[in-house]
Amino acid sequence: MDMVMMLRAQSPVVIFSRSTCCMSHTIETLIRNFGANPTVYERDRLKNGKELERALVELGCQPSVPAVFIGNELVGGSNEIMSLNIKLKQLLIRANAIWVWK
Repeated sequence: MDMVMMLRAQSPVVIFSRSTCCMSHTIETLIRNFGANPTVYERDRLKNGKELERALVELGCQPSVPAVFIGNELVGGSNEIMSLNIKLKQLLIRANAIWVWK
């Protein structure tokens, strides 16, 4: 779990995904469309991928990917992100992941 905590703190938006997961790709695209540049860790391409999966499950991510952290906080998986679509912009701004020019 310490590894997840360390990785999530390295960027305003962190996505733990799997390279073959269409929902992971969809969530990443959605967040990029807001103008954020998430750091993406594809669990199946990392040596410690199984450890990451266990840690994500311990944190409550079911299924373990995609798991989205914004502003160092677990927002959730695809269901949570899709339901937060309206609030997502405000979360990204608050985490300094995107800037809005007035």
